[in-house]
Amino acid sequence: MAERTAHSPGSRLKNIVGGSAGNLVEWYDWYAYSALTIYFAPVFFPKEDKTAQLLSAAAIFAVGFLMRPIGAWLMGIYSDRHGRKSGLALSVGFMAAGSLLIAVSPTYARAGAIAPAVLVIARMLQGLSVGGEYGASATYLSEMALRNRRAFWASFQYLTLIGGQLLALAVVVALQLAMSEAHLQEWGWRVAFGIGALLAIAVYILRTRLAETQSFQNLAEDRQRSSAASLWRRHPREFLIVAAISGGGSAAFYAYTTYMQKFLTNTSGFSRTSATEIMTIALVVFMLIQPLWGVAADRWGRKPNLYLFGFGGMLVSVPIFTAISHTSTPAIALTLVLTPLVLLGAYTSISGLIKAELFPAHIRTLGVALPYAVGNCIFGGTAEYIALWFKQAGSESGFYWYLTAIIGMAAVAFVMLPETKTTSLIEED
Repeated sequence: MAERTAHSPGSRLKNIVGGSAGNLVEWYDWYAYSALTIYFAPVFFPKEDKTAQLLSAAAIFAVGFLMRPIGAWLMGIYSDRHGRKSGLALSVGFMAAGSLLIAVSPTYARAGAIAPAVLVIARMLQGLSVGGEYGASATYLSEMALRNRRAFWASFQYLTLIGGQLLALAVVVALQLAMSEAHLQEWGWRVAFGIGALLAIAVYILRTRLAETQSFQNLAEDRQRSSAASLWRRHPREFLIVAAISGGGSAAFYAYTTYMQKFLTNTSGFSRTSATEIMTIALVVFMLIQPLWGVAADRWGRKPNLYLFGFGGMLVSVPIFTAISHTSTPAIALTLVLTPLVLLGAYTSISGLIKAELFPAHIRTLGVALPYAVGNCIFGGTAEYIALWFKQAGSESGFYWYLTAIIGMAAVAFVMLPETKTTSLIEED
């Protein structure tokens, strides 16, 4: 009776909200670092050259990014062995620790070289957290949802991910309005990380009270052990497909969200304020369409969504970037930016679900997390660097074609992917 109650419609909804709420907090904390770097960099790296300060802070950002595959590996195995909700709680716990450490970290003036060392440790914790969060939340949401609504509920993973990015932006704007730039640089930036730590602690408590998924409960005590070696030995084809899909999807995501704001300023000539306004509106729309694409995938299957992004993304990338580079009207720029984002939403809404449906329960979290982290790190994490490299080389359009090729890689993987709506290895509703 207790098991049935734990998976009643009302309880499922509560568990899905709890599972996805942590995703919002995790990504709020992750993006807050990037948004506030300009303020706290002098506190940890007291050099006269502002560029050197930003580079030092960016290097630590990269350390966090490199920790993501490690987090995916460690916490993917942890979630497969100890339960999905345990993995979710551990993930947000790491984020709470990292954010709190940044909020209370000493300055270089007080602690010398210890200050940036503390920042490195904090960012490593955050990297582990984000690396583990994707696989844990994708698996939990996919297993907790009923089969006929699985894509709809899985879409909340990216809805909350984008929501975290917007929340970080809103907090930064609020701090800028509430205090002087001097105060914000001196101590105000700590408030954002303090908020993130408190939110993460609240979500940690919430996640410890979630119900475990039926898929994990049904695993026998002598189930096969989850490991990277076992994943590669028994599921090499699925590993490579997920890595290719993740590489193309991540490159498109970072190109059309994170890098696009810089592109609007550096190439199109928009002011920072205008570029921020354009991208804020675009991200809100991108966030809101996730559940709509999820409904479509529940009705017509996963592959129509995937083909729309894969082949549509290949067709529009070069003309869209070219058109944006020559426009100076905000409304036109917004329309152009939304075009690839709407196509991308067809993929992001079900990106975690299609991976979870490929793997058996005993290795599902690791199967989602590790190849995703590999593809994301190789192609997603380097997208902005490659774009700037092409621009510096005087051949900016080269990046448009590079992005087209990487999305094409994902399109090939989509063709190789089975229709997971009908072949899903998630057997429990």
